[in-house]
Parts: sequence; C-alpha cells; structure tokens
Amino acid sequence: MVAFSGGVDSALVLKVAADVLGNQKVLAVTADSESYPREELNLAVKFTQAIGLDGRHRIIRTEELSNPDYAANAFTRCFFCKDELYTHLKQIAETENIKHILDGCNVSDQGDFRPGREAAQKHGIRSPLIEAGLNKEEIREISKSLGISVWDKPALACLSSRIPYGQKVTKEKLSQIEQAEEFLHSLGFRQLRVRHHENIARIELEPGEIPKILDAEIREKVFKKLREIGYLYVTLDLQGYRSGSLNEVLKKKE
Repeated sequence: MVAFSGGVDSALVLKVAADVLGNQKVLAVTADSESYPREELNLAVKFTQAIGLDGRHRIIRTEELSNPDYAANAFTRCFFCKDELYTHLKQIAETENIKHILDGCNVSDQGDFRPGREAAQKHGIRSPLIEAGLNKEEIREISKSLGISVWDKPALACLSSRIPYGQKVTKEKLSQIEQAEEFLHSLGFRQLRVRHHENIARIELEPGEIPKILDAEIREKVFKKLREIGYLYVTLDLQGYRSGSLNEVLKKKE
C-alpha cells in the first residue's frame, strides 16, 4: 500500500511499486479532508488513471480536524494528522492482507521539523526513498527519466501548514487559504503559499515571480479577490517562498 498524496515523491514510490510488483499487488490510498485541496485530489485521481491504477486507487475520508489536539495547532499538529491517516491505512492493510505501507518521505524531508515522522515510526510505515538515500533533486531526475508526469510538480504541504502555530485550525480558514491559492494558480503562479494571519494574507512566491504580481493589473486582481474571500489586508513576503516558513518561529526560540 502506498500513501499517495499526488506529489512527485509518493508518485515515484507508487510507479516503481506498480512496475515491480504489478498493478494488482499495489493499492494507492489518498486521504481526503478539509486540509487537502480539491485541485490536488483531482490531480491524484488523474495520475493513477494515467498509469493504469485507477482500479487500485482508494480515496478515504479522514477527520483530523475533529481532533482537538490537531485543531489547537500546536507545533506537534502534524503528528495527529499522520496518526489519523496511518490508523486508517493499517485497518485497510489488515482487511486486504497487505504487509507493507509505504510513504513518500525522502532524505530532504529530514532537514526540517516534521513531527509526522514520529507517527510513521509508531505505525511501522516504510519510507523507501529514505532507505534508498534519495533527496528531492534525485527524485525529480529519476521521475523525469521514468516519464512520471508530475516530476516537476511544485512541493505541497497540507493547508493547515499555512496557519501559525497556536492559532486554531478551522474549516473556514482552510477554505479561505484554498480559494486564495487556487486563484493565484489560475493567474499562472506555480510555487506559492498563502500564509493565514487571521485577517492578513501573506503571499509567498518564488523570487522570480514577484515582479509579475507587482504589475498594477494583476496586483489589483489579487487584492480584490482576496478581499472577497475574507482577508482585510493582502501582503507580499519579500523573502519569497520557502518551505516550512512558519517553522522559523521554532528555530528562533532555539
């Protein structure tokens, strides 16, 4: 079984598993919840269809938001999300008589604060990309050579990761974030984050894309749309996109 998010990492694990074992011996499982964008779910479905695994792709509903420990959004939030996911996956594995559950974690993930790894260890989840010593750049190169369509897909984290620690995670906030990021994607921006600071939206873009959003027409479109979504102020982070920027407060405390 592969915990399949639709990103390049789990896509590579899924493709290789299917190539080696055959489609009928592989089951892809994708978790659907408020923290997972609809756009990403649709792309995940299209990918499994493209590689002939649509009949072996199961979408399950997870309810991490109903867990007070998750909604409280402490710095350990990710543990409760992954614990919810892996609990479901283990139940399916037992029913289907599946011996191994794999994820897409890789060596590059080990450089950031990721409490979800503790949940993976708790449930005995295997991480073949880590076991093979592969980093993100190598994964993209291998995926490209194998013809995996999402080899250059921008990195994605759950929508809850846009909310600063200590500020409660709610369906309303996640919906605002999803709408804002989907709109920016529709304008052609690829790698981005909309960090949710209550009534302030802090947009992170790749440095090379910052001049584009400063165009008067696009800037006005972005401001108008995000105001409609519910943000009072719309700001641009001059440092640009960086993965896990909300973890910077943890590093500062150290």
